[in-house]
Amino acid sequence: MHRCNLLTITVSLSQPDPPERRRHWALFSNASILEPRPPSSPQIKRLFPLCRYCYEGFCGKRDSPLADMPGSVYETSNLDRGGNNRKKKIEEFSRSSREKLVQSKNKMFSKFTSILQHAVEALAPSLPLQEDFVYHWKAITHYYIETSDDKAPVTDTNIPSHLEQMLDILTQEEGERESGETGPCMEYLLHHKILETLYTLGKADCPPGMKQQVLTFYTKLLAHIRQPLLPHINVHRPVQKLIRLCGEVLAAPTENEEIQFLCIVCSKLKQDPYLVNFFLENKSKRPETTSPGGQEVVKENVLAPDTGQSPAKGQGDPTEEPLAAAAASTSSPTTNNNNSNNYNLVTSLLNLTKSPDGRIVVKACEGLMLLVSLPEPAAAKCLTENTELCELLTDRLVSFYKALPQSMDPLDIETVESVNWGLDVYNLKEDAAVFTGKRALISFLSWLDYCDQLIKEAQKSAAAVMAKAVREQFFVSVMEPQLMQTSEVGILTSTALLNRIIRQVTSEALLQEMVYFLLGEEREPETPATIAQNPLRHRLIEHCDHLSDEISIMTLRLFEQLIQKPSQHILHSLVLRGLEERNYLENKPQEEREPLENGQPHDAVDLEEDPLFGDDVSPDSRLSGSDWLSSSPPQSPDHLKSDGKTEVHKIVNSFLCLVPDEAKSSYHVEGTGYDTYLRDAHRQFRDYCGVCQRWDWRGNPKPFEKCNLDIPFFEGHFLKVLFDRMGRILDQPYDVNLQVTAVLSKLSLLPHPHLHEYLLDPYINLAPGCRSLFSVIVRVVGDLMLRIQRIPDFTPKLLLVRKRLLGLEPEGITIDHMTLLEGVIVLEEFCKELAAIAFVKYHAASSSSP
Repeated sequence: MHRCNLLTITVSLSQPDPPERRRHWALFSNASILEPRPPSSPQIKRLFPLCRYCYEGFCGKRDSPLADMPGSVYETSNLDRGGNNRKKKIEEFSRSSREKLVQSKNKMFSKFTSILQHAVEALAPSLPLQEDFVYHWKAITHYYIETSDDKAPVTDTNIPSHLEQMLDILTQEEGERESGETGPCMEYLLHHKILETLYTLGKADCPPGMKQQVLTFYTKLLAHIRQPLLPHINVHRPVQKLIRLCGEVLAAPTENEEIQFLCIVCSKLKQDPYLVNFFLENKSKRPETTSPGGQEVVKENVLAPDTGQSPAKGQGDPTEEPLAAAAASTSSPTTNNNNSNNYNLVTSLLNLTKSPDGRIVVKACEGLMLLVSLPEPAAAKCLTENTELCELLTDRLVSFYKALPQSMDPLDIETVESVNWGLDVYNLKEDAAVFTGKRALISFLSWLDYCDQLIKEAQKSAAAVMAKAVREQFFVSVMEPQLMQTSEVGILTSTALLNRIIRQVTSEALLQEMVYFLLGEEREPETPATIAQNPLRHRLIEHCDHLSDEISIMTLRLFEQLIQKPSQHILHSLVLRGLEERNYLENKPQEEREPLENGQPHDAVDLEEDPLFGDDVSPDSRLSGSDWLSSSPPQSPDHLKSDGKTEVHKIVNSFLCLVPDEAKSSYHVEGTGYDTYLRDAHRQFRDYCGVCQRWDWRGNPKPFEKCNLDIPFFEGHFLKVLFDRMGRILDQPYDVNLQVTAVLSKLSLLPHPHLHEYLLDPYINLAPGCRSLFSVIVRVVGDLMLRIQRIPDFTPKLLLVRKRLLGLEPEGITIDHMTLLEGVIVLEEFCKELAAIAFVKYHAASSSSP
């Protein structure tokens, strides 16, 4: 196009005659930039007096260029139509060449027109906002009336620019008004159903790319306008319709705009949860009217509160009737229990989670997390009953789990880096170099983390349904057969994976379902005849004493992880239900018992009188009360205080004196004393108290007279296996012993009076045939005293083994009785740890008491 055209405008504007200048502006603005009409020849003569060539080329006898492209008349003016020579040259081109030329010129003129339009808007006198808004909207509608080329992409038209200007006007109007006040432009948009019309244009995608422009317009409108728009019937109806278009086609070119639109809707619902009722559509179709032909006309019932607006007559959806009614009579979706509802917003997000673009998947998952957290019960019910959300969670979890290798190193599973869903960055080559299956493991753990977080954020009833689905479709259907198999490699891998799952789960609902899956829901006390009622629970506990040390260690780690989870049912099922009636105590009345001897019952364990210890207990190995407990109660001749609690310093010394001097080696190595356990015990006990304080645990033991002592005592399957393992501590591998004592110390830290009494009080009167942790250790020490006498140079060998375990001595020649020596070291350290736990628990109780 000749530069003289733009030059003419500039020259005309610089002329001193104000009326002429205003006339040029009026003529220019009356051109097709504002109205898609070609200016008449007199207008063009006045507008372009300097360029007859342009005038002749523009006003030839050909059809109006507006038939090719709406908008400015300069967009489609063919400057070569005015002369025969040019016509001959054009005719020499092939048809394909002409098409390319036309496309190129159209793009060039479209850009030039956009520049002119912005120049006019910048220099022309400003119009009222409403007139400007109406002008831009009519410029869009006139395009569809005037144009005949529906194949040109929308980016070659002025539609995107007009939509952007409409958004700017709406934003400006809201900024100029008081908060909550609706301006005339917004009223025009609502009254004339502009969003309905845009939805129809987007659905038809005419011109190509229009759907993308409509999605962007909706997204920016909801994001930039502060006043609530979704309650308006002429907003939430087209929004609901547009939601249905999202996710219809996998990997569509509009995926990015679709997810942005859906996420802004989700964020608006998160701000005002009641608005979700607008987006629950009734699936049932009910007859409303009868057509003249006798056919029933059905209308869709949208479960939504009354907006108080009646459908306005105007430009609506020309191809699709609007939803029949706004459910003016329904205030809550729960009023209609017989109807099931569509939750199209969730359905569209679920479709987008299948996108090959990982960023789209993450955004869709974020949108789902916003929706599940809405507190509306109707939405939660619809979410779990009428969408495929539960299926998405479980199916993907199962597929990721089945993609794992059949055999994996438990250490790799345990030490793989922490995974947060949506944030895992990976490199296939690097992952494969670390260990086979790392990428598959991270993918599984990442999706597990998403399921856990989704259930954690979900409304309570929805969380329960989703957690139960995970239990049934994943734990029971997939994991249970893996845990019950006989292959040692398979058992080891599946147990290590289960341990990692337990460690990662934090949501209350999912943790509860997982615990019910592992331990069952029974609460009554166990008996030897009922320990096998739950096959999986029985098998897992038996694996703690498996022939394979690796399986035993991994299963013990699993239970150590399990008892640290904030679930009361775990501890009740494993240990507390067997101790509830305190029937591990001697049930003879006080008057029928033997009189006290030396201040204690005749059958109490007294290490100072025990023949295994006697004079072998060094005075230096015991701690006086003034050394470690300045606030300890004054010593009394009896082992029992007036409140029934054994004096703590006697308990501490009882554990510290269990191992005789010749079997001790810690005092030869600096920094391995009893006091090293105090800090850890204090921190761990404080953490346990924080977890257990919301449980209905009693503060003191159940009164003896209220206990049913006639029931035979059974410590329970879990404690039985642990005590059996503890009894073989001198004959087990070092790593097994460490894990057994780790589980027992965790149980000892629990602030339950019965468990404390059973595990940490050496002076309780045990019923016949019963054993406690202290009695088990006493038997181990008795066996140790007999075996020490048969091993030459026992103490030097013991010290050497300790230094090797601490890394203070290099590995050298093989030492005989290595398993026994390592077991003795673990036993000594375990007794010191129990003493520290007893002291910390007593000190905490005395500090909290008045």
